[in-house]
Amino acid sequence: MKDFLQLAIERYSVRKFSDQAIEQEKIDKIIEAGRRAPTAVNFQPYKIWIAKSECAKNKLIKTTRFPFVGQAPVIFAVGAAPNEAWVRKYDGKNFADIDAAIVATQMMLEIHDLGLGTTWIGSFDEHLLKSEFPQMRNYNMIALFPVGYIADDCEPSELHFSLKDRAVTVEAL
Repeated sequence: MKDFLQLAIERYSVRKFSDQAIEQEKIDKIIEAGRRAPTAVNFQPYKIWIAKSECAKNKLIKTTRFPFVGQAPVIFAVGAAPNEAWVRKYDGKNFADIDAAIVATQMMLEIHDLGLGTTWIGSFDEHLLKSEFPQMRNYNMIALFPVGYIADDCEPSELHFSLKDRAVTVEAL
């Protein structure tokens, strides 16, 4: 692995993929990165789905407005299971979505570390997704990740380089 801060700085949202297939070893590493994510009280209230078949990918593509998703050789979906999550006793805060987001983040960073690209797709029709994939019905769907080798002419968007001033996002106590 690279220096972590450098990895975090270099990673960007990839929206253009080559047609090169992804090796199974890399797919397995992405899954393992998600599986190793910390979750509240280690309850692991999440599920990762992998779409490699054209049929499954076509169903996933219908749920989002981004056509580039269909270019990816693999699409991951990550869901949170609220009924399996730790709940904070003081206020009833359910940690399922947080836990699944940590899983998804670790997957995203591993994808970049492996020399692949992705972007976090949060804009999708969850109702349609669950209609197409009934096995997802008991989950809050957190993210879709189209994954592939980055196309030669792919560049980070201008928004990638835009950060709020540190004084706005960090405050000493």
